[in-house]
Amino acid sequence: MRSRINSFHKSPRSNMPPSLPLSAKDEKRLLLSLAGIQFTHILDFMIIMPLGPMLMRSFDLSTGQFGLLVSAYTFTAALSAILAATVIERFNRRRVVLVCYAAFIVATALCAAAPSYVLLLTARALAGAFGGVLGAMILTYIGDVIPYARRGHATGIVMSAFSISTVLGVPLSLLFVHQVPSLGWRAPFLVTAFLGMILWWLARSSIPSIPTRLTDRRFSQMLVPIRQVLAHRNHWRAYVFTLLLMMGGFTVIPYIALYSTVNLGFPESYLALMYLAGGACTFFTGRYFGRLADRHGKARVFRILALLALLPILAITHTPALPWWGLIFITTFFFILVSGRYVPGMAVVTSASIPSLRGTFMSLNSAVQSAGTAIASLIAGYIITRNPQGLIEHYNLVGYLACTATLASVWLAESVKPEHGTDH
Repeated sequence: MRSRINSFHKSPRSNMPPSLPLSAKDEKRLLLSLAGIQFTHILDFMIIMPLGPMLMRSFDLSTGQFGLLVSAYTFTAALSAILAATVIERFNRRRVVLVCYAAFIVATALCAAAPSYVLLLTARALAGAFGGVLGAMILTYIGDVIPYARRGHATGIVMSAFSISTVLGVPLSLLFVHQVPSLGWRAPFLVTAFLGMILWWLARSSIPSIPTRLTDRRFSQMLVPIRQVLAHRNHWRAYVFTLLLMMGGFTVIPYIALYSTVNLGFPESYLALMYLAGGACTFFTGRYFGRLADRHGKARVFRILALLALLPILAITHTPALPWWGLIFITTFFFILVSGRYVPGMAVVTSASIPSLRGTFMSLNSAVQSAGTAIASLIAGYIITRNPQGLIEHYNLVGYLACTATLASVWLAESVKPEHGTDH
């Protein structure tokens, strides 16, 4: 009778986090949870871009101010990732993910409540601060838990969150904008916060506990992991590679919606269709590219995709007025190839870390990734101008900049070597 009573009071297995090493079922649940967290993190960042025309009208913003609104998220993400790198190895990884995700959800809800540009900018900065740590921890979990032979496929699953956000998140959020005028541009942030609450609850039972590996936990030793990470030349090559990867995409991406609606006459009501078409394709191609990376080499597949991505980058930044379906055709290939190269690219970066320092390495890499995104959108925001007629000018120069960064990343990819060490 006592054993029955004790078993009755124990928490059910479904509510308990799995233990390492993971079974195939638990590994799948972990990847789905990480993809869910990544989905809301990416959606929160992505949605600001198609909202650009509405926000610029609502707050009477210049292109530079809008660029700052985009980059505020990523600047604070970079700063928080650097700060996290000093302490992240001191804590259980599961606890870091759950606490930061809860704070991220609150910050996203504050974006929806912001009554002015300054307060919206502040809320975006807060969301970025916690999102930066999350971005690092998601890839850290993949490196810690998933064997090297399957890491490209696992990265593809998690990185498909970008595709899902463009397939479902961005179109549905834009649909709310048009269908609920009383909420307007605030609707997407409310949807993201609500979805995040559900995913946080599910993540509690699927993310395994990974205790700290530090043996010396004195605060005087806080900077030791960072010094150890930065002492390796291969890590530096990986960081430069990440920076170029971000510059090759986010000089162009934040201004696609603005350029399309202002210069090309693309209807704002069709923006949801643009992101739906691109995301629907990348949802399948992202995972396919991950399997190709595992089979044929991560650096090799990255180089091929990056070179192919030059074509839609130039097309989207130089295209004349087109029928709406012609523009969607171009943007769909842009999303497939530009986002597709991130899958093998981030698998290259994740595998470059020494396993015992992966948490610190990925935190610093998240900082580089966020800083690169912020710098890219800011530079593009100040290159792009609006003439007296309100049209966007110099977007073609942004395209050339993105192509230059992409070619540089292709050159560097082969020199970023995987560090197996004591890895799987």
